Amino acid sequence: DAMLCGLHGRFDVHLDHVRDILGVKPGASGFATLNALMLEQYSIFVADTYVNEDPSAEQLADIARMAADEVRRFGIAPKIAFLSHSNYGSSNRSSARKMRLARDLFKAACPDIECDGEMQGDAALSEDIRNATLLDNTLSGAANILICPNLDSANILFNVLKMTGSNGLTVGPILLGSAATAHVLNPSSTVRRVVNMTALAVADVNALR
Repeated sequence: DAMLCGLHGRFDVHLDHVRDILGVKPGASGFATLNALMLEQYSIFVADTYVNEDPSAEQLADIARMAADEVRRFGIAPKIAFLSHSNYGSSNRSSARKMRLARDLFKAACPDIECDGEMQGDAALSEDIRNATLLDNTLSGAANILICPNLDSANILFNVLKMTGSNGLTVGPILLGSAATAHVLNPSSTVRRVVNMTALAVADVNALR
């Protein structure tokens, strides 16, 4: 009914097998990964931590949509921030423009989900900062899904937070976009994370029945 792999070997090799055997589910543009961290003040989900090296705005909007669907299955209302070094056009660099467009595309496709961007990480988590500096912001409270511009930024953010603030409680990588329930872990996964991912995989299968 479900598969967990990746405790030995390279993530990309396991993902290639998932791609070749299971494929991408209808409506998804490809695969992506989502990691959850239970922090002292926040529970946040970070994407895309392992798959897409430099996703386009269109890919990021689709990743955000898949992430929102997954977060809803945790019983959490998704609130999405498209992260950047820039706030609301304060930079005209290509990465900032990409995140701005990703937000626009996502908002057009999923108007019922709270989202905003492009914005810096502190603004994503602090309504006070947004109210003081981003007068047109449309998020309430703290964002719980952080969409990063590329794989490096997402993976670095996740691993730094894992070591400094999560007290070891993480979930993932959650593979998004697969036609069947499969998750590719990594050799650093603890027994606790394997147990967490087993529970998630069971929930995924039950939700599909």
